[in-house]
Amino acid sequence: SAQHAGPPDGGWGWMIVAGCFLVTICTRAVTRCISIFFVEFQTYFGQDYARTAWIHSIVDCATMLCAPLGSLISNHVSCQVGIMLGGLLASTGLILSSFATSLEHLYISLGVLTGLGFALCYSPAIAMVGKYFNKRKALAYGIAMSGSGIGTFILAPVVQLLIEQFSWRGALLILGGFVLNLCVCGALMRPIALKEDRKTAPEFLEQDYVPKAEKQDLKRMSICSPLIKVWSHECLCYCSWKEYDFLLMPGFMLLAVSVLFMAYGCSPLFVYLVPYALSVGVSHHRAAFLMSILGVIDIIGNITFGWLTDRRCLKKHRHFCYLFAVGMDGLCCLFLPVLQNFPLLVPFSFTFGYFDGAYVTLIPVITADVVGTTSLSSALGVVYFLHAIPYLVSPPVAGWLVDTTGSYTASFLLCGFSMIFSSTLLCFANLAKKIKRTHLLSLTDDTGTKQHIWTNGAIAYSVTAELGQKDVDFLAVDTNSYSNR
Repeated sequence: SAQHAGPPDGGWGWMIVAGCFLVTICTRAVTRCISIFFVEFQTYFGQDYARTAWIHSIVDCATMLCAPLGSLISNHVSCQVGIMLGGLLASTGLILSSFATSLEHLYISLGVLTGLGFALCYSPAIAMVGKYFNKRKALAYGIAMSGSGIGTFILAPVVQLLIEQFSWRGALLILGGFVLNLCVCGALMRPIALKEDRKTAPEFLEQDYVPKAEKQDLKRMSICSPLIKVWSHECLCYCSWKEYDFLLMPGFMLLAVSVLFMAYGCSPLFVYLVPYALSVGVSHHRAAFLMSILGVIDIIGNITFGWLTDRRCLKKHRHFCYLFAVGMDGLCCLFLPVLQNFPLLVPFSFTFGYFDGAYVTLIPVITADVVGTTSLSSALGVVYFLHAIPYLVSPPVAGWLVDTTGSYTASFLLCGFSMIFSSTLLCFANLAKKIKRTHLLSLTDDTGTKQHIWTNGAIAYSVTAELGQKDVDFLAVDTNSYSNR
């Protein structure tokens, strides 16, 4: 693997962006296009909304629930191996789904197997972009994540045509072949060793529980490689904790709670936009075209928001850009029940698609801002893992509300309020943090004295969350050290 003092911000990094772009097409875009099969599955198997919605839910849930597994394989074996293995699993799931004889068969093949395959590809590919870029990180993510929108734009009408030409079975078989391209994406993911990734090694070698003879052997070998981590139980625990110590950060905890509500709100729309359009009299082709519009505007949201939030004027306000995008999507959902014809649904697809693309791009950027680059792969695994339960529960709940009330209004209102709550929660948390930081700085200025901070474990992280990363660069996380400020 290549060795760099810091992220190269270019070079092979653009190939990593291209690989991640293809991964998002093959995972997120294909998942979204499963909603086009919704009416076909419902008609063929003669089931209600709630039972049919479980297919999409299980795919999304398995993808996010197993995201930490993807990070684990990426960290301990290889990102390339993880993505190639994921591609094989996802393709197998789609091919087996084309022979389905019941919804339960689809739950396992299309839901669990394909979802697991997508999980092994998704978070490691996204984390690799974060390792190769720093100054142009948001733009790189904007391009990489736009694969979801471009893929939806192209695949939605193509899948509709495939269903008409070859039935839903033939369409799933062809998608299975298409998803094998994930193996090609995996081959592009060349590992990179950054200076900051090696920082924990000297600390590890200083630990009392590592015998002196072992330390000499460890120093000769590549530091903290997967083989070293199994030398002893204590050693394994230490390295594992280093990967997940960000879980104690208050900033990450708030982000995690906010993500739960955001994920609950965004998932049902991709399942029910096509069935809702059909229910208000829109034709099949126009309903699929709404998904295409949503997809292509998603791309514009990805790239323009990525570029804008890399500008110096907005770089400090990425959190508020993210909150604004999530809040706007929530408002769109609240207005959806009154939009009951194609000309009104088109502007909805434009607006929702743009802001969906915007906040999806910023999720890894915000996560990196909170936890840093070293823990990014593990943190993204946890963030996408948190999407799992809302993704599993929300489409069937929305389907149950449609079956019970006979309309989509309650479902869309619940989605809208959930996303607005997610945005409001983080907004108040950020305002409280800013007020507290201003108060601490004013106290320091008034007294004119130096502030002593005990930099012990979790306290150091809470100070990091309170004052921001730049204010605590002086913190040396050592259990018995003091720092002056």
